[in-house]
Amino acid sequence: MAKIYSNAHRVIVWLGNETEEIKGALEDIRLAANEESTKDSNKETNKQAILKLLEQQWFRRIWVLQEVAAARHVVMMCGPTQIDGYAFCLGLKSLSLSYTASPNLQTIPSVVYLIERAGLRSKHTSPLPERFSLNIRCLVELIDMFHAREATDVRDKVYALLGMSSDDPIEADYKVSWKELFQKLVKFILGNYISVEIPDDSDDSQRAVIKSKGCVLGQVSLVESDDRQNVIITFTSKNAGWCLGDEMKWTLQASAKSIQERDIVCFLQGASKPTIIRLYKDHFAIIVIAVTPLKESESPKQLELLKSITHFPRDFLLVWNWEQLLEESQDREESKNWMSFDQATKTWNVALILGDLEEYETAEKRLREAIKGYEIAFGQKQSILKSQYGLTPLSWAAGNGYIDVVNLLLAKYSIDPDLKDHQYGRTPLSWAAGDGNEAIVKLLLETGKVEFDSKDNYNQTPLSWAAKKGHEAIVKLLLETGKVEVDSKDDYSQTPLSWAAEKGHEDIIKLLLETGKVEVDSKDNGSRTSLWWATENGHKAIVKLLLETGKVEVNSEDNGGQTPLSRAAQKGHEGVIKLLLEISKVKVDSKDDYNQTPLSWAAEKGHEGVVKLLLETSKVEVDSKDNRSRTSLSWAAENGHEAIVKLLLETSKVEVDSKDNYNQTPLSLT
Repeated sequence: MAKIYSNAHRVIVWLGNETEEIKGALEDIRLAANEESTKDSNKETNKQAILKLLEQQWFRRIWVLQEVAAARHVVMMCGPTQIDGYAFCLGLKSLSLSYTASPNLQTIPSVVYLIERAGLRSKHTSPLPERFSLNIRCLVELIDMFHAREATDVRDKVYALLGMSSDDPIEADYKVSWKELFQKLVKFILGNYISVEIPDDSDDSQRAVIKSKGCVLGQVSLVESDDRQNVIITFTSKNAGWCLGDEMKWTLQASAKSIQERDIVCFLQGASKPTIIRLYKDHFAIIVIAVTPLKESESPKQLELLKSITHFPRDFLLVWNWEQLLEESQDREESKNWMSFDQATKTWNVALILGDLEEYETAEKRLREAIKGYEIAFGQKQSILKSQYGLTPLSWAAGNGYIDVVNLLLAKYSIDPDLKDHQYGRTPLSWAAGDGNEAIVKLLLETGKVEFDSKDNYNQTPLSWAAKKGHEAIVKLLLETGKVEVDSKDDYSQTPLSWAAEKGHEDIIKLLLETGKVEVDSKDNGSRTSLWWATENGHKAIVKLLLETGKVEVNSEDNGGQTPLSRAAQKGHEGVIKLLLEISKVKVDSKDDYNQTPLSWAAEKGHEGVVKLLLETSKVEVDSKDNRSRTSLSWAAENGHEAIVKLLLETSKVEVDSKDNYNQTPLSLT
């Protein structure tokens, strides 16, 4: 067809007879092209008549595009009035008409693009045998521009564009059903990582429901439209921001669906170009499926960005609708038959995407809706939402102990059981281990698809979480796999043993020590050992267990120069002090970076029993001075610890009138 029209000297576009509604419309367009309407004050341009003219059937059909695209010369004709095609386009542009009021008008700019450039295109045969093409744009760009146009046979909405496309991905084959063609086309555009379904409501259904992994790049913050669409994209993705800065201007061809502010720019796994989508309740409508900047200077930057993206954390439910329907009615139709559980999952995924766009309040609102849906579906008690907009549904269910939800997500939805959430980098196993959900931990381990030692954003493993939270049964389960690093260190250089010692989980300490795979005296970033943490928090039984290993340095100092004995004295843990003093190697009079001794700390904090224990060793310098020349007596006197003052005076080893750096004596400090 394109080849036939390319041989014609002139193509006349017949717009029908001139009815009362459109009378004078074509003449007004001609005058606007010549800029005569503004000079003739006695004549006003009838824009409503012009818009009615543009709603004529010709402007809605798909095959007519080749007529004007291939023509050497286009003439527009309505009744007795005719106008040159180029002048027709020039007049429409000068009138600055708005095409947003009616769906039938939204494709006018893309038709104008074809008519205006008709005489400028070279007409040549494609190098491919038996194929003629005008090589206007690649097929996916043409589809973005013209897919909303009408055709008697819906397959022609694709085949009618082949004569204008610069590539040849699909052949016109009328033996292939529309459903098969539509699915093939979507996979050609977006790649093989997606799943695509065409609803069975009719043989010619023009809606594709697409599920895909992807990531959010940013949002449309400004749109300026003429015959093209000039959009400013504000990037929220760290990848995009790093490559392109905070925002970027893209000049795009007019599309069948007009881009609007707040539309979302995403990149789907397997696609070669970004996609612009619009949120409707719990799914997204595709507005432009393959974003192609017209300016050559913009394309390399886009390519650089897309190459840098390797992580696709989000689940997108997309609807690509080729029909001219009101989007609101489409939205109701899409969601009316969804089950509450399905709807909750979709709403959850929407919330995560909104979180990526930094729309936190709206994201949290959607999360609450999703959680309510899950709880209705499974009769669960209302839980507390803690702004965890980065969690996946599986992570949320695993962390909250909803084993029925976990089972369904794994069985029905084939969700990756090891998928990390966006906010914390934790897997469902990590959440279940940290929250003590033993049955879910077993279930996840039995899938054989989880990494037992997966590390979150702070390099904490499921074992670290279980040890820290005191979930003995889960620690045992993880150790029994034989596939966990027992002594794994997180960003604080704390090990599971260190966490268990800090939190006082004696039975977990026993389990970890029994493995024989822990460095008992390992130090964290503050040079604190497991023994240090146990003494700090007064966990006497754990201190005893660690001392009995014979593998701890009892005088190990932290970054502040404090030993376990010093910390125990400062905190007043008498039972721990007794255990430590039984060790002959313990330095009873060690000094920290402030030159304070265990006795000094106990005197300052008012721990009478600890002071007695230390004095009974006869290994302390009772009148030792710290960096401010304060003695134990000074500290006790200043803080009003009368019993300790009495104990110190009874030693007869204190200088009562000792002065500190400010010439203050114990007496003056009272």
